[in-house]
Amino acid sequence: MSDHTSSSSSPIILAVIALAAAGAGAYFYLQPAEQAAPQPAIVEPVVEPEPEPIVEVTPEPEPVDPDLIEESGDKPLAYDPYLADLGTRPDYNQLGIYQETITRPDFERLLTKVYVVGDSWKEWISLFDDRAEIRSNRHQPDEIFTLRFAPEQATQMAKLAPKFWQKAAELPATTIDKPLADLVIAIDPGHIGGDYAQIEERWYQIDDHCPVMEGEMVLVTAEIIKSQLENLGAKVYLVRDENAPVSQLTIDDYQAAAAAKVEHYDITTPDATRKLQERYLYRTGEIRARAELVNTQITPDLVLCLHFNAEAWDDPSNPTLTDKNHNHTLLHGALTKSEIAHDDERYEMLLKILQGVHDEEKEIGKAAVTAMSKHTGLPNYEYEKNSRRAISVDNFPGLWARNLLANRLYQCPVIFYEPYVMNNEEVHARVQAGDFEGEQEVFGKMRRSIFREYADAVTEGLVKHYAGERKIDKASQNLSE
Repeated sequence: MSDHTSSSSSPIILAVIALAAAGAGAYFYLQPAEQAAPQPAIVEPVVEPEPEPIVEVTPEPEPVDPDLIEESGDKPLAYDPYLADLGTRPDYNQLGIYQETITRPDFERLLTKVYVVGDSWKEWISLFDDRAEIRSNRHQPDEIFTLRFAPEQATQMAKLAPKFWQKAAELPATTIDKPLADLVIAIDPGHIGGDYAQIEERWYQIDDHCPVMEGEMVLVTAEIIKSQLENLGAKVYLVRDENAPVSQLTIDDYQAAAAAKVEHYDITTPDATRKLQERYLYRTGEIRARAELVNTQITPDLVLCLHFNAEAWDDPSNPTLTDKNHNHTLLHGALTKSEIAHDDERYEMLLKILQGVHDEEKEIGKAAVTAMSKHTGLPNYEYEKNSRRAISVDNFPGLWARNLLANRLYQCPVIFYEPYVMNNEEVHARVQAGDFEGEQEVFGKMRRSIFREYADAVTEGLVKHYAGERKIDKASQNLSE
């Protein structure tokens, strides 16, 4: 791989990016508010891209009779403390197709250096020279799945591991002007926006300015990126193409599951069930619906999760802007003690390990961080060195692993982008300026629209990675020279 810490790009990459940008259509984001907006909600703080549970989950909750845990189609009816919220019980026997596809050193490296914070994995996974014994069902403590390791002379990790996605090196040779040909990409514009922007707390408004709604902002950005990537040969799908949920469930469909959890933990907070139903509607259930779409219909080689970051408000009834601004880029990993204790999260982690997702994902991530830093000029958000919920990826500045729901559920490499603090003074001004071609003076400086700057950074990072890893047809390379 080329040096990802350099801020310069080759002439070929710059030319390819320019070609993609030239073909991108024009989009305009902001429209004046038609009526007075209600009071703005608290914007989620930077250190919590995924909010804490409504209740602190105890490490060892009381068992629930498995016969009482039932589902009706996609409508959740109960709560299982041994699964993540709205999770379904996994069949560990399905991992049998990965027998002898990974060596013990590779398995242990990924388990201990990437996917779990600390040594809490030892309660659930026992390592031997030739196998791992994994607890698969906390309702049945003696139920063990045995994973046989490949001989250590098998140097290529997960060489025969089944998966629907392709690594960059596995893609066929391409031409210099189509470095992303044969690559299937799903773009997941985070959140929902529209009528859901306020309930999901990804909305704010200053005075009579146009509302700032993350769900709508990332959809605009996604459409620009889609056009650019298609011009470079990729096949691109938007996981959502409107400011509406992907899930077909309603808030009432989550009433039984939410009530079951509230009853299980004897929560007496007023409106606790309704608040949990809302979270299931706009976040947990919605992301799970998107995962079903990604994993069973789109089956991409890569997912791009698009977000804008935010800082918390001092006073939600009278919000003010902050001077903090940065980039935030995440891969999957860093399960905590309570997370790996869930049977489904442990299974999903194993699937990532056995498919060799991380080693491909981290190289894309390094290129993504480098390009985003170059285009935005912003510092990278860094967690504390000994964070209990984040792991530095190869000590690469600005690249961290976190156990976010989308990153965990999508069964392929996933890059979670979260640049810009959307309640920053400068970012607010740039959002008010909307999307435009070329440059305009915004906040005292000539600059591109914030949406196109974001898109250009994403595209350049992907080109840098895939053009560097794929075989380029010599005839097209000679022609370009």
